[in-house]
Formats: sequence, C-alpha cells, structure tokens
Amino acid sequence: MRYYLVAGERSGDLHGSNLIKEISKLDKSANFRGVGGDEMISAGLDANIHYKELAFMGFLEVLLNLRTIRSFLIKTKEDIISYRPDVVILIDYGGFNLKLASFLHKKGIKVFYYITPKVWAWNQGRAYKIKRLVDRMFVILPFEKEFYKKFDWDVDYVGNPVLDAIKNHNYKEVSFSNNDKPIIAILPGSRSQELKTTLPEVKKVIINNPQLYFVIAKVNNLELSQYFGLEDFENVELTEGNTYDLLKQSKAAIVTSGTATLETALLKVPQVVIYKTSFTSYVIGKRLIKVGYISLVNLIADKPVVKELIQNDLNKNQLENELYLLIKDDNKRAQIIEDYNKIERTLDIGSASKNTAELIIKYLN
Repeated sequence: MRYYLVAGERSGDLHGSNLIKEISKLDKSANFRGVGGDEMISAGLDANIHYKELAFMGFLEVLLNLRTIRSFLIKTKEDIISYRPDVVILIDYGGFNLKLASFLHKKGIKVFYYITPKVWAWNQGRAYKIKRLVDRMFVILPFEKEFYKKFDWDVDYVGNPVLDAIKNHNYKEVSFSNNDKPIIAILPGSRSQELKTTLPEVKKVIINNPQLYFVIAKVNNLELSQYFGLEDFENVELTEGNTYDLLKQSKAAIVTSGTATLETALLKVPQVVIYKTSFTSYVIGKRLIKVGYISLVNLIADKPVVKELIQNDLNKNQLENELYLLIKDDNKRAQIIEDYNKIERTLDIGSASKNTAELIIKYLN
C-alpha cells in the first residue's frame, strides 16, 4: 500500500520514523512519501518537503509567515493527488494538518491522525470538526480518549511514542570536556524563535554559575550562530544527536516546553520548564488556552510536578533559584522522581508505534 505521512516538527519526525518502521514490518509492499525530516527519510520516506521549512511557532510568527505556509500547503496537496495514496497519516502539527485534512476529506481520500491536535488546550469545539474530517484518530495521552468521548467519538489510545523512543535507545557514556562539575542539561528547543526568547535568560544563569557545567542539546536544523555565543564559555558545551545520553548523565535540566519535558521526565531527571514567546502571541494564547499547565509532565499528572517559568516569570532570579533547589534539595528531587514513575506507569501500555501500525493495517483492510 501507499502511505503519505505529514510531520511538521522534530518530535513528529521521530515518531513518524518509528511508525514507518512498524508499518514496514506488517506491509512488505509499503511505499512511503510525504513531509518529514531526517529520521523519517532514514526510515524510508521519500520526502516532498523537509519539516525545517515549516518550523514556525506562536500566533504572531505563524501570521507573519502565512504566505510561506500556504505555498507549502498547496505543494503538499498537489503532491498527494499525484501520489494517489491509500491513506494519508497526519502527525501532530495541527494548524497545517487540519487544513490539509479538510482538503483530503473533500477529495474522498482516507485520513488517519496520529498524535492529536491539542484541541483540549484551547478552542475545544474544534473536536467536532476533526471528527468530521478524520477517519481514525490515534491518541497518545490517556486523558485524550476521555476528552473525545464528550464529543461522542471513540478514538484509539495507543500509548506514548516518547516512551518507545526511550526504551529503544541504545545508551552510551558520553565524555564531556569538563565532567568533574555537576552537569546541567539545557534543552532549548528546535526552533530559532524558541532560542531567541529563552536563551538570553539562561545565559545570565550560566555566567553566574561557573561551578556548574552546562551542556546544551543543539539541533542540526539550527545554525551555531543562533546559540548566542554560549559555546565560548568555559562552563558550556554544545552537543548534538545524543540528548538522551546527555540527560542520563545530568543532575538537572532546563527544558523548553514541548515533547522534551516528557522525555526528561521519563529519563528521571529533575527539571524546570521554561517558555517565552512574543508579547502578542502570549496575550492571545493567555486568552485562548483552557488548561492549567503547559508542560506534558504536569498535564499528564494533573498537578505541578515540575516548576513552569512562563513569559515574565522566566528571569535569572527565578530560574537560578529553582535550579538550586533541583540540585540541592534531596526531598524535592525524590518527590519529582516518584511522580515521574507514576507518569511512566500510566503511559506504559506497550509500543505506541507498534499499536498504531497494527490498527492502521487493520482499518485499511
């Protein structure tokens, strides 16, 4: 069968690659094309567009790049019609993928959605629209199945692909330049806008704490120049392609909100979650968002397991104070790890990629 996959960011690329691998085991004649990144390409995707061309975040940033996004949407629609897939599998990336789903529905092309758009966070009424446009939905957070029941839609909870990735990772000891100091992992995100808004405050903490060794997880789709010259500091090192290995060796972590917060939790590293966007995007988001937390860790636990420093709260003093607690307060560290263990038990229902692949094949047949 012919599968067209669409993933618009780094985490979707990783989970899409694992899904391709699992589908390939079940369908020996499978052919894959679509939008993705290096991971999906390595797994067998013939890429029409690389996701790094679509990596915009925040309401204002998306508005400023609408023309670019529309051009890629048109290109993707044309490519799908030309490819004539048996199914289009959309992976997260709601703004782009829901517009695509509307087009595909009108064309009578089967649409499966893996990793639901976060409609439970804001504008929940969109669930009705998704139900109308999508043939099958595969969700990765336990509370999402219950959420969609409110809209009389029985979706499939398949487990969480982040847990798959962590279980399947081949861990290795990484030698950092100065590992006689406590290592603090910094996961600043995979978009240039994330680095631009968060790293200036992180940089102040780095300068003020030469007794700590900060290792920054760099991503290959961003230029070195976007890391504010942090590589020049004696207590800083940039590393690429070994984030899980870095976390395994870290005392604590500073993590930009996103999938990385859950990865950090499942690797049992105490963390502080940070997030900052443009003033306009923040004001709009504040009015629309209907949930009490921004990090997946706190959302799944339904309580503040880790500290979230958002917008103006992300400053040197608050970030530094929370980091000291994570390093020195043994009781706080123990409580965080205990909560992490509960989250892991909630998510662990087998391989999400395998479960999803099996259901995809079942529904297509």
